[in-house]
Amino acid sequence: MPRGDAQRRRPGGAALPPDNREDPKIREVLTQSRTIAVVGASPRPERDSHDVMAYLQARGHRVIPVNPSCAGREILGERVYATLQEIPEAVDLVDVFRRSEHAGEAVDGAIEVGAKAVWLQLGVVDREAAARAEAAGLKVVMDRCPMIEIPRLGL
Repeated sequence: MPRGDAQRRRPGGAALPPDNREDPKIREVLTQSRTIAVVGASPRPERDSHDVMAYLQARGHRVIPVNPSCAGREILGERVYATLQEIPEAVDLVDVFRRSEHAGEAVDGAIEVGAKAVWLQLGVVDREAAARAEAAGLKVVMDRCPMIEIPRLGL
């Protein structure tokens, strides 16, 4: 993930042109989400999920890590939960750092806990899961990174 780079990139570094049609939805999700659960959060500072979590915290968001292998510990000062269902407060946005083939489980969890939106990170695409989320009334952002979109949109 490019740090501070406002251009989307595919794994391997190939630049993608911005698709501005989704900008109003992306802007709404980012400005209306105060509490964000990061599924696949890593305690390792070199991991993208760790960077994004720290970035969102620095911007004033409450960010709750979800990772069953770290449950009960802390990442960036926040208690880690094994599942979305264990989080004891409402979550606005679920940010998914899982491989595409495992993203559907996180999306279904977001639907179950009543999240308002789900965000699938760069390279994470699951159109069926996105359709389920949209049918349940969630906003869906897919194959994007908030660390790129926030500066690109001037938020």
